[in-house]
Amino acid sequence: MAFWWTLLVIGFAYAICRLLLMLIPPNVPSIEVDASDVMDDGNQTQENSYIYIPPRVRTQQQDKRVQCYEPATMKYLGYFPALSRDEVNDRVASARKAQKEWAKSSFKQRRLLLRILLKYIIEHQELICEISSRDTGKTIVDANMGEIMATCEKITWLLSEGEKWLKPESRSCGRATLHKKARVEFHPLGVIGAIVPWNYPFHNIFNPVLAAVFAGNGIVVKVSEHASWSGCFYVRIIQAALAAVGAPESLVDVITGFAETGEALVSSVDKMIFVGSTGVGRMIMKSAAETLIPVTLELGGKDAFIVCEDVDLDHVVNVALRASITSSGHNCTGAERFYVHKNIYSSFVDKISERVKAITVGPPLAGKYDMGAICTQEQSEKLQSLVNDALDRGAKIVARGTFGHLPEGAVDQYFPPTVIVDVNHTMKLMQEEAFGPILPIMKFSTDDEAVRLANDSRFGLGCAVFSGSQRRAKNIASQIRSGSVAINDFATNYLCQSLPFGGVKESGFGRFAGVEGLRACCLVKAVVEDRWWPYIQTKHPKPLTYPVADNAFEFQMSLVEATYGLNIWDRLRALVNVLKMLSEQNTPAKDNSAVDDGSKRAD
Repeated sequence: MAFWWTLLVIGFAYAICRLLLMLIPPNVPSIEVDASDVMDDGNQTQENSYIYIPPRVRTQQQDKRVQCYEPATMKYLGYFPALSRDEVNDRVASARKAQKEWAKSSFKQRRLLLRILLKYIIEHQELICEISSRDTGKTIVDANMGEIMATCEKITWLLSEGEKWLKPESRSCGRATLHKKARVEFHPLGVIGAIVPWNYPFHNIFNPVLAAVFAGNGIVVKVSEHASWSGCFYVRIIQAALAAVGAPESLVDVITGFAETGEALVSSVDKMIFVGSTGVGRMIMKSAAETLIPVTLELGGKDAFIVCEDVDLDHVVNVALRASITSSGHNCTGAERFYVHKNIYSSFVDKISERVKAITVGPPLAGKYDMGAICTQEQSEKLQSLVNDALDRGAKIVARGTFGHLPEGAVDQYFPPTVIVDVNHTMKLMQEEAFGPILPIMKFSTDDEAVRLANDSRFGLGCAVFSGSQRRAKNIASQIRSGSVAINDFATNYLCQSLPFGGVKESGFGRFAGVEGLRACCLVKAVVEDRWWPYIQTKHPKPLTYPVADNAFEFQMSLVEATYGLNIWDRLRALVNVLKMLSEQNTPAKDNSAVDDGSKRAD
């Protein structure tokens, strides 16, 4: 009894010590990042205070400049260079040189880097969100939810589990190699390239950077021409943290430009991560095929949102609004097709229409608005085109949000949340990625019909299923072809950073996030060595030693059956044959010539 009491006391003391250690704040260095040129303090120079009118034709590389402006106000922010192929190659070469040094870093040093970044992000949330809002038009609430939370979650997961999943992993050796030890090692790939969109300018940079750097790589990120202003600030945070841990700042770089810049990046790195449209994804694959580098593609989505008749309707309406309207269509995992059971269809439409009519749209930093601007005028025009096509085919608009005070030069940048009914799959709105705050609602009668409708899409990124029966919801979700699914919620998969993220069909392939995404940043190397070196080594049996014996094939067949036979008696019989043939090979043959000579002499 005394023994168990002693163990209990020791265990309790250990738990108390762990708790006390948790109360001691970690000693994490702070970093200073110059933000003087991105702060809107009302004292901007005349050069950077005018209203910018973007060209109607897409800017080409020959312009040599990426012009930046606030979508919500059209206020000019400045420009960045559109890098040439040679300039991109130079940036990648610098990252490659830095990576050779960083590959030798310890996990302790890498964790310190992540803690420094986490500390800065938490302490500067307002700055980060305001910059994201100014560059993309989203509200700062949406920026915090989509940019800050997801990034902090990723850092926390890497701190907790990253080293565990990158350490060598033992594997079984199998029957034929019991005398061996097998393992998988995860080595850095080198320099990873990433091309990311404008919808989450902060997280879209940090997401690939965190995994790549923690795995020992360098990385060069080409940011969207529509989010270059924020991207070139965000990379300063990372480079300041690298300097604080004694790592070369060129390990991580952000480049700006158009198509030529992206093409140059693909042809010069060791792996590509691309987040964007399906069309550009195909071009990335074609370019990557020239150098045969691995590619991860997270492409378009047309996520289904299925609502069964046995749900808590108020809860589902709240989730549906967040799923479709978050970030004014900046949500890459947004719900774009709503399938509602016929028994609650009218109630669902009425409730969500009432809520949508109360949503206000306006400049996100000029007042309390629920929704900001669309990032590009082209995107706003595309949304209207999809709505017009649906209306022409018989659909009806039943509710739209209301506009606040819109800046005179930026009216075309805004698109209100819109509820549309009487839709069907002949409409472009139900087939093409909208990437905007449109809620097309269609009714279904049976679970099988809901599954059929959800799968009737060339995309397969994510989906959500709502039902009062968890079992029913899981059954429906299991039949839908998508890379992720949320049961009675939406897009929470992405906040769970232990899970891989990606799609199927025209939504791409490969995964980032989770163990799969982290190890995708690695050269996965299989290693086999002798378990009891040098005492037991692989030696070829005599029948298989060159020149092979006449019974070599018979010996090999018996060896296979002795090792893998399904019946124990067959295996024992085959083993006897193996031993018999080995003994025959080891028995010295009689010298017949000597016998013959002796006979002749006797004669």
